[in-house]
Amino acid sequence: MLKKPSKRIRAALKVADLEKDYPLKEAVEILVKFPKAKFDETVELSLRLGVDAASGDQNVRGTTPLPNGSGKKVRVIVFTDDPQKALAAGADEAGLAELMKKVSDGWLEFDVAIATTEAMKQVRTLARVLGPKGLMPNPKAGTVTDDVAAGIKAVKAGRVEFKMDKTANIGVGVGKRSFTPAQILENAAAVLEAVGRAKPATFKGGVFIKSVTLSSSMSPGVRIASTEFSKY
Repeated sequence: MLKKPSKRIRAALKVADLEKDYPLKEAVEILVKFPKAKFDETVELSLRLGVDAASGDQNVRGTTPLPNGSGKKVRVIVFTDDPQKALAAGADEAGLAELMKKVSDGWLEFDVAIATTEAMKQVRTLARVLGPKGLMPNPKAGTVTDDVAAGIKAVKAGRVEFKMDKTANIGVGVGKRSFTPAQILENAAAVLEAVGRAKPATFKGGVFIKSVTLSSSMSPGVRIASTEFSKY
């Protein structure tokens, strides 16, 4: 027996045909017409890639600034020998030995971890704790840096990291339901372009970005037309 669609899905179906593909601008306009939840939902762009997920040289990851920010308060910690400088630059927590012990003991109340190059020599020992949570500082993500102030500013201003999972999928928050359609569109386009630029040099032939869907925390996905990403 087929499961009856939820009330939210039935309401969404009155707005658009969820089996169709739409240009990005139209998809955003559809999304903002969906029923809203009682909280400010995150809007996410989900991409399915055509790379070989098992091949290390075809891993796709990177960062991109969101033109209109993420709409999220980002909690940042900094592993450094100069905690006062990091705190003055806006870090929520900073330090080295004591902060490392705190994290090692299970404290993970932060969204981004930044480390200086020197501190990273010790922070590597936290890989088993931070790695599985996607919180390990990484030079490719801009979170291993000696310009701590610039790193904190970029993250708090809305720079987001994207990283392919084991099934070659990527999910990136591109704003909030409270954003205007124009703000969501601009942020989503920036992420799409950034992922396109991150195509591995070893990927030859085939389709790099196979499908893209736009959704919010409580909404169904709106499929994006391939004309929006086929150039990548």
